[in-house]
Amino acid sequence: MTKEFSDKEREALQHRIKAKKAKRHEKNKKSPSDGKTILQTIFIVARGLSVVFATILSLGIIFGAATGTGYLVSLISDVKVPSSKELTDKINTIHEASVMTYSNGQPISDISSDLIRTKVSGDQIAQTVKDALIATEDENFKHHKGVVPKAFFRAILGESMGGASSGGSTLTQQLIKQQVLGDSPTFKRKATEMVYALELEKHATKDEILTDYLNVSPFGRNNKGQNIAGVEAAAQGIFGKSAKDLTIPEAAFIAGLPQSPIVYTPYGADGNLKSKENMQYGLSRQKDVLFNLYRNGYISKKEYDAYVAYDISTEFIAPATPETTTHGYLYHVVYNEAFEKVYDYLIKTDKVSEADQGNDVIKETYQKMAEQKLQQGGFTITATIDQGIYQAMQSAVANYGYLLQDGTGENQTGNVLMDNKTGAVLGFVGGLDYNSNQNNHAFDTHRSPGSSIKPIIAYGPAIDMGLMGSASRLSNYPTKFSGGEPIMHDTSAGTQEMMTLQDALDTSWNIPAYWTYQTILKNGQSVKPYMSKMGYKVDNYQIESLPLGGGIDPSVVQHTNGYQALLNGGQYEQYYVVDSIKDSNGKEIYKHQSQPVQVFSKATSSIMAELLKGPIKSQKTTTFYGQLSNLNPTLAGADWVGKTGTSNDFVDVWLMVGTPTVTLSSWVGHDNNTPMAAMTGYNNNSQYLAQMANSIYQANPGVFGVEQRFSLDPSVTKSTVLVSTGEKPGAFTGGSYTNFTLSGPTTTSYWAKPEGAPTTQYKFAIGGSDSDYANAWTKILGNNSGNNSGNNSSNNNDDADKKKQSGN
Repeated sequence: MTKEFSDKEREALQHRIKAKKAKRHEKNKKSPSDGKTILQTIFIVARGLSVVFATILSLGIIFGAATGTGYLVSLISDVKVPSSKELTDKINTIHEASVMTYSNGQPISDISSDLIRTKVSGDQIAQTVKDALIATEDENFKHHKGVVPKAFFRAILGESMGGASSGGSTLTQQLIKQQVLGDSPTFKRKATEMVYALELEKHATKDEILTDYLNVSPFGRNNKGQNIAGVEAAAQGIFGKSAKDLTIPEAAFIAGLPQSPIVYTPYGADGNLKSKENMQYGLSRQKDVLFNLYRNGYISKKEYDAYVAYDISTEFIAPATPETTTHGYLYHVVYNEAFEKVYDYLIKTDKVSEADQGNDVIKETYQKMAEQKLQQGGFTITATIDQGIYQAMQSAVANYGYLLQDGTGENQTGNVLMDNKTGAVLGFVGGLDYNSNQNNHAFDTHRSPGSSIKPIIAYGPAIDMGLMGSASRLSNYPTKFSGGEPIMHDTSAGTQEMMTLQDALDTSWNIPAYWTYQTILKNGQSVKPYMSKMGYKVDNYQIESLPLGGGIDPSVVQHTNGYQALLNGGQYEQYYVVDSIKDSNGKEIYKHQSQPVQVFSKATSSIMAELLKGPIKSQKTTTFYGQLSNLNPTLAGADWVGKTGTSNDFVDVWLMVGTPTVTLSSWVGHDNNTPMAAMTGYNNNSQYLAQMANSIYQANPGVFGVEQRFSLDPSVTKSTVLVSTGEKPGAFTGGSYTNFTLSGPTTTSYWAKPEGAPTTQYKFAIGGSDSDYANAWTKILGNNSGNNSGNNSSNNNDDADKKKQSGN
């Protein structure tokens, strides 16, 4: 790009310019055949850069011995020269809109690109525009062969000094960059750009190159605030006329825009004219272009003086109503993930190193490239979203969202339906209504999961570590956090009992989950590996309320993904909404690949699935199953599992349900984190999700796998244990008991470790204090009078001990 001139510089140059200067005649160009080989192209480049090599050799202080001809030739020799047809096809291709589709190929939407462009032929562009562009951007355009060697030398110098390789590009190179290679700030791309530019100049006339450049280059914004590309859109959007009718002052203004289009354009994003201060940048740029026209002999001194004195801003057309397109939750979810995949594709294609990826400038450049490619590359993005299911979910929230309202303000919701085997998002609900609330509550809202986290962070890991089985007992005796605050379950401080794991889950008691997590920590183990593998973010794993939902705030889709792993044989498949991306030629540039991560053992997964049937079927914390049975008995016959969750003061309520094939989630809450009514989770959310499940079933009866059933994995160890302790019968010593044997009713307990359940111990449960166990044994022995045997001796009074044994 040519630098801008001060008035003093202009005056000095004016004295050295002849009053009259004949226009330079463009040399007739003959297009040679395509027979040039890559070696011949390398020779042309090397010959053109011979002066550079000589200079490099003379500047040993700046360049080391490794910098020289060999380096340059190695860069160029790696470049595969495209055929003339391939190159010219890419140059002449005007990028088209990309489209996103449902999984069945039906369109979701075109990808918005507020880019306005109208392609025109060379004879529809005023010659003054072409002259102004050449004079300002590439004054040697008519004479060079696509590359200016000294400019390349400056790029090498910048590279060797640790800077980016940029600057000095000819118009031909700029066209190659825009249409073929992109704007990657790497030296390798610069070398490729040079080779391609030389090749293009063999097969295209100067006017063709100039016309292509003017048809594709960005020119800022028009009077509606839309981005414009191409000289015709610029002429119409700024001056309200065709490019062929532009005057010299108008042509000078437009020719100056490509250097920094957003800065120089007279309009803002809303279509209004900029302030005088901000508009001055574009006006000054126009004067620079006019001077370049004069300096290069395209206009006379008299014309220059007249044009400089003229206020071009009087020609700008009045602002018009901006044209915007509103999209819903689905559009933005698919777009955001597609953007990430295209960015990764560009990084991989250009072989950008990890070090360069950490460079903010390079990262920003590739982000802009990804955005441009996604909006204008003619891509087809195929989503995982099932069209019928998605539309059914939108209908459900529209028709039954009122069920969530409890008089405490607008209760929002986020729902996700996920394929358990793949992690594919089949459908979701981002909120009650996108038009009134654009916050995507399924993907972007992060809230405390309450008790719905217990199977993921406490019980699942504990079973996986072999610390408990399905029939294990856990303390629900009143206890406190280390700070002295009682651990409450709503208004209850506990139940004075060692309860089963099933009871703890069904009613969602807090104390058993607290003790389970503390047991994991006391055993020197951590749940961090489990949570990290599933993508959960936890800052502090020592928080005592972590198993109750404190210190962790997943999004709905992330939490759904956690249940997907728990119900999929313990295998986590990261959620995704983009299945594939194809370019305008049908080439697949991205295809989702399964990358399973084993989080829980298969044994643990199947044990947890068996346990999680209880919270749904018992209906102690949710009426979902009863509601669904009334709506659709067939669907209610699926093998449902799940868990509820409520955060402090009823700020958040969750209901996670699943079958062997899918997981369906529902979060409800206020955007301002204020409390809801006490029964919103138990009643409202349950009714709503039952209606949601029924709507999904009507759209796709097979998605819930009604005929499929969860089954225990063969690796599960089945232990016969005492119902009272959850451990095997046998003698133990502890408390006031020595070599004491307890008998009584037994049950089967499922364990994930090969050895199964341990033999009954005095402290047989998870958690609890000494006094809690003394009380527990009193209850056990009272319930098992006459069924106990063994030698019991202690330092306490024998009569008292016998009294304990008899239960009297």
